[in-house]
Amino acid sequence: MTFTDWITDIILVLIVFRQLREDRLDRKTFLIPLGIVAFVGFKYLDSIPTAGNDLVLIGALTAIGAALGVAGGVFTRIRSVGGHLLIKAGAVSAVLWVLGMGARMGFQVWVDHGGADDVARFSLAHHITTGQAWVAAFVLMALTEVVTRVATIFVRSRMVAAGRPANAAARPVSSLDHVA
Repeated sequence: MTFTDWITDIILVLIVFRQLREDRLDRKTFLIPLGIVAFVGFKYLDSIPTAGNDLVLIGALTAIGAALGVAGGVFTRIRSVGGHLLIKAGAVSAVLWVLGMGARMGFQVWVDHGGADDVARFSLAHHITTGQAWVAAFVLMALTEVVTRVATIFVRSRMVAAGRPANAAARPVSSLDHVA
């Protein structure tokens, strides 16, 4: 791993740790992660190999990234206080994010320090044609995790914002509210 790889991975982990304390949901909540995703995609995603089982590998890791991202977004608390939306990543959200990032970093460190032959044997046995397939799979996993997490938080924030009439707490519940 290069110095830039380490810095990028650490910044992505710190984004969620920053959200462990409650803060105002604003544009930077969405723009910072998406900006980092754009940088990572531009820097690392040269091509998407399609030969052999490359797309199976890429699809599987992308699906894992999507599942981690949606779950991370679901386990992020969003609430309305004083007309503002507040966001706080829950422990589950942070753990899922660190697991996703840690798996990618761990794989890369393992390959760089003796695991390359094992990956080559696995790739040969499973018809994964190039090392670029692994790069694309892990990069798309990370990008998908970020984008689906941000999208889930965005959708949930719109739902919270739409469900907060000014006097909802003061309004008495009528029996007509429960009529089908």
